[in-house]
Parts: sequence; structure tokens; C-alpha cells
Amino acid sequence: MPAPLLLVDVPWLLYRSFFALPKSIVGTEGKPVNALLGTVNAILSVYEGRLTAQDPRRVVACMGAEEAAYRVALYPAYHAHREPMPDELRWQWERAPALLESLGWLAASSAELEADDVMFSFARVEEESGGSALIVSGDRDMFAAVSERVSVVELGKGGKLGLIGPEQVRERYGVEPEQVADFIALRGDPSDGLPGAPGIGAKTAAELLNAHDTLEALLEAAGAAADDRRTNAGESAPVAAASELADASTSAPALTIRPRVAATLRDNEQLLRTFARVATLQRIDVDAPPDRSTDYAGGAQAASDLGMTRLAARLRGMA
Repeated sequence: MPAPLLLVDVPWLLYRSFFALPKSIVGTEGKPVNALLGTVNAILSVYEGRLTAQDPRRVVACMGAEEAAYRVALYPAYHAHREPMPDELRWQWERAPALLESLGWLAASSAELEADDVMFSFARVEEESGGSALIVSGDRDMFAAVSERVSVVELGKGGKLGLIGPEQVRERYGVEPEQVADFIALRGDPSDGLPGAPGIGAKTAAELLNAHDTLEALLEAAGAAADDRRTNAGESAPVAAASELADASTSAPALTIRPRVAATLRDNEQLLRTFARVATLQRIDVDAPPDRSTDYAGGAQAASDLGMTRLAARLRGMA
């Protein structure tokens, strides 16, 4: 398999580094550069981790809108709980693209959509051209992009790295990667402000999707179950145990949904469809970038200009 394309969630790394590293790390202007330092070091750690037989053929540093307007229009509470970006982080945010480009990395962004959508788009283009991609992100939404040729890189404690492929998505969520958006709609996603279906947790969401494959098919089954109960008023409806749901194959549409769950799905069906649309990664038009090695010397100069002396020294050593 050819060398992978490395796709980086720059907003996630900047936030992660800003709150993880001390703000006493300052540059030439006396402003914190902790987020910039942590972001570059995290990307370099993937190189040093040797997750694949070959170094990435190119790094694409992905950014985008803090929240896509269409998602807010669909569900106004989307991201509404998040605090405004600290000024000290915004200063670094604005300088991140130039620093990352100095390393020979491609800075790619979207004014309308989010970094997740940009990464997803590059991953699909790379996959469709016969290549492979690694996605550096802590956002579990990106599990929807996973395939046999696309993996998510997990940055663990102590610099430990891991790869999340289709098998790992199934182990963690109990669903296939292509079911992740529907899973999020049902279970919810507190980080994005999506509450999910009342009373339905991760285990039940996975069981329901394993039995019915898609959210739309599940909602249709819930509506049919409600109609049957109205038709057979006075009769007790059969209830499926959790073990029955877990053991059922994905081609078992006749599996009975618990009355309480069916009522919840029926009462929230339009909202759940909205959540699924919000959680679905969107494609934008991108081209597969040409190969380019990391320019350690160029990055060292840019880091030095920002007053990041230790990073500059590290990059000169790598050059």
C-alpha cells in the first residue's frame, strides 16, 4: 500500500495543547505559544511513532469554521454550550497556518464547514484514488470516516499511539463506521450539544442499529410497532430482551422493539433525523495533494521567528 496521507485536526490539537501545556511558554512577543508548540510536537510524534511502514507522503493540516452554519440552522443548540475562544488561543490560532505551512505541510480550510468535514473529504479522495489516510483527531465523529484504507490515530498518554480501524470502531461503539452518525443521533454527543434520544444510551443505541441497520429503518419499525399496539389495544405487546437484540443479525427487521423505546423513538423521530444530519460528515471539493516531504529546516526558521527556541532546535536536529 502506498505511503498514507496524514490528515490533522488542527483545531482539536490547538485546544488540547492550549489547556494541557503551561501558558508560561511564551514567544518573542511575550504571548503564549503553548498551543502552537503542542500541535507541532503532536504531529511530529506520529512520524516518530512509525505507525506504518512508510512516512506519510504529505501532511494536510485541516481547519474550518468553529461550527458549520447549516448545523446551527438545523439545531440552534449545536455548540451553543461552548465557551468563547480565549484571546490567548485565538492569537495562536491565527498564526497556526503559516507555521504549519513552513514545514511543507498543506494548510486546508473551509469557511462554511468544519475541520472534520475537511479531513473526511481528503480521506475519501485519497481512498478513491487507491491510497490510504491516517486521521489525527480526538473527535469520535471521525470514526465515521474509518474504512479498510482510513484509520484514526489515537494519541494516548505518555506519547503512546494507536490506530482505530473498522474492528476497533466495532469494539468501542458496537456498530459499523457507516452507522456512526445514526449512533450519535441516538446516543447523543455532549461535546457537540446533541442530547440524543431520551433514555437511550450507547448499548441500546448499538443494539437497535444492529437489529435495524439504519436510523430511518429503526424509526419506521418503531412507527409500525406503535400502529400494531393501537390495532391490538388491550393485548400485551411482546418485549425483546437486550440479549435477543444483541444476538440478532442486522437482517432481522422483525425484531420487536420495547414499547418504551418505540414510544421514545416515535415521539422524537424528527429531532433524531435532525441529529443524524448534524452528525453526518460532509464532503467538499478537494484534490489529492502532491507528495511533499516535511521541511524541517523551514519549520525551524519559522519556530525561531516566533521565539520557540526548543522547537526550532528539535526541528534543526531532524533536518
